[in-house]
Amino acid sequence: MKIAVLKEQASGERRVSASPETVKKFIALGAEMAVETGAGEFASVSDADFAAAGATVASRAEVLAGADIIFGIQGPDPASLAGAKPGAMIAASLNPFGERARIDAYAAAGFQALALEFMPRITRAQSMDILSSQSNLAGYKAVLDGASEYGKAFPMMMTAAGTVSAAKVFVMGVGVAGLQAIATARRLGAQVSATDVRSATKEQIQSLGAKAIFVENVAGIEGEGAGGYATEMSDEYKAAQAELVSSHIAKQDIVITTALIPGRAAPRLVSDAQIASMKPGSVLVDLAVEQGGNVEGAVAGEVVIRHGVKIVGHRNVPSRLATDASALFSRNLFNFFSAFWDKEAKAPVFPDDDEIVQGVRVTMGGKVVSERLLAS
Repeated sequence: MKIAVLKEQASGERRVSASPETVKKFIALGAEMAVETGAGEFASVSDADFAAAGATVASRAEVLAGADIIFGIQGPDPASLAGAKPGAMIAASLNPFGERARIDAYAAAGFQALALEFMPRITRAQSMDILSSQSNLAGYKAVLDGASEYGKAFPMMMTAAGTVSAAKVFVMGVGVAGLQAIATARRLGAQVSATDVRSATKEQIQSLGAKAIFVENVAGIEGEGAGGYATEMSDEYKAAQAELVSSHIAKQDIVITTALIPGRAAPRLVSDAQIASMKPGSVLVDLAVEQGGNVEGAVAGEVVIRHGVKIVGHRNVPSRLATDASALFSRNLFNFFSAFWDKEAKAPVFPDDDEIVQGVRVTMGGKVVSERLLAS
């Protein structure tokens, strides 16, 4: 099996979908690894590093020639994949809901597309889950981004010149990114509070030493959807949450929002009126800005100021930690393929009835086969 590792073409994408570590592991399974020249340049992995691990480093056309499997961080342009074998697999974060036309193009070209972000949230797939590995880094980076924009220190400091009060950090949305944001802000010495629509997260918040801010005694507090994701809440709950958040957010220095609903626009968590209630110099970091944003007025790719409050809307936050993000993504890819690798055939075998395969496979045999996409 020839596996092609492509250089990312999307603007601002600094990650790479393989590492010297995973190149060696795939070669040990019997695969031939071909890496496009410069693929790891922005993730601090040189062509020489890949070559030393046993990969062939060559042009895109040479890498794709006869490729059975194509690795990427983001879905490659179907028009750029000439030379790959008919029916070749594409494994990447494909953004199937946002880039449906590209998925249809993969199907039309005969590719078997594997959307890694559709990995089921089950125990067996945890080590393959790119959303978790990348969100973990995004939550960490969000706190650093907030700290860099905030004009004061995070920890309480008692000095000869007087006391500096600890910053107050409020995390909205306690998934993988939110939990890491809580832990990072705590390590930096901030007073941390957090909220989520899922009641199961209350203990997780408290276990990290943060204060849980929750709506009580209102129907719909569970908010638990398939795979542990949040779902849309009742109007009654939304009203109660808005009231609770409004009273709390006015006292905060830094607010980090992480709430996403798969296949839908990000829920609006912070209104313009709530921003206006915050102290000048406060900071909002919106990790959902590329899906429409949790914060009213957030602009993807920019840091804007409203009512004296900075709203940070960086795109593709994991890519801003490209070296670690690439290493984790690469391991997710290897863990996925190695779990289905037939050692005798020296190739992956994906059973049609497997829960993981059914989750990630979006195109096969010239058509879209993902139930999630077909139902949308």
